[in-house]
Amino acid sequence: MNNGGMRTKGTGSSSPGAEHHDLPPTLDWLLEGDASIRWQTMQDLLDAPHDVVDAERARVSTTGWGRRLLDHQDSDGRWDGGLHSRGLYGPKWTSTAYTLLLLRRLGLEPGHSQALLGVNLLWDHARYFDGGLTAAVTIDAPEACITSMYVTLARSFGLDDPRVDTALAWLLANQLPDGGWNCRTVQFGDSHSSFHSSISALDAIAEARRVEPNRPDLSAAIARGTEFFLNHHLYKSHRTGAVVNPAFTRLSYPPRWRYDILRGLDYFAAIDAPWDDRYADALDVVVGRQRSDGRWPVQQKHPGKVWFDMEKTGGPSRWNTLRALRVLRWADRHRPNSDI
Repeated sequence: MNNGGMRTKGTGSSSPGAEHHDLPPTLDWLLEGDASIRWQTMQDLLDAPHDVVDAERARVSTTGWGRRLLDHQDSDGRWDGGLHSRGLYGPKWTSTAYTLLLLRRLGLEPGHSQALLGVNLLWDHARYFDGGLTAAVTIDAPEACITSMYVTLARSFGLDDPRVDTALAWLLANQLPDGGWNCRTVQFGDSHSSFHSSISALDAIAEARRVEPNRPDLSAAIARGTEFFLNHHLYKSHRTGAVVNPAFTRLSYPPRWRYDILRGLDYFAAIDAPWDDRYADALDVVVGRQRSDGRWPVQQKHPGKVWFDMEKTGGPSRWNTLRALRVLRWADRHRPNSDI
């Protein structure tokens, strides 16, 4: 595999600061990107000192994509608010919820005042049922995806509110027997887990465990959720072995509420999951998506209104290149006799 000169068991560079002329071309290209790309490259691919990473991460709120998103916030704390209840969960993808989810992915720091204002609005305007919540005004039932997203945002940005603990408990209690979640379960009785719902729930529980690392119930839920994905080799039917949805194998960014294999693998890399051979098929797909120049493309975007496009479909993607290299580095560390 061509990794653009990068060794996934080390980068070949010991000084990942501003002087990076000696880095492999792909890493050098990543460091020429937005602050959100730079800090994650420094942290996850270059093992930069914490102070260097923190300084670059702080620039997310003051420069580039992060600053542009923050500048779109309305005076009342919403994004794309318009009239009445608009601007909280819809429209996609410029609403408060989805803008905050994107800011989280960019790495906006916990405790940021604008983010907390938006997160508070989401929780104050949600509707609650048995601890779970929904953003819909016409559905009198809790929903796993919405609950997951709101818990993720609360724990990511540092909202201190007892409703978050109650919603997290509801999410744990509604994990299905196969290990995942489905946003249709409460309202329609669906009993087989959804890839989309399950990865959102796992995001929330991982954020909760980051805050409370010694809770065994969170670790147990993550283990069961991981097994759901492994039973499907991250994108295949557990019964027939067929690809569940071809879209799962095409690389997108941002993922919004949708699942694909790179989103899944990046989650398992983020929690530093132990190796399992059932990751291999999905990793092979990711490797096969690499371009001859060592970069990865954006192969699809999810339709909807956006504030701006970060990258062009079909072109080289810093986001997908960063995430693919991060995933391959994780696999190299854990896979026995790895030769990806």
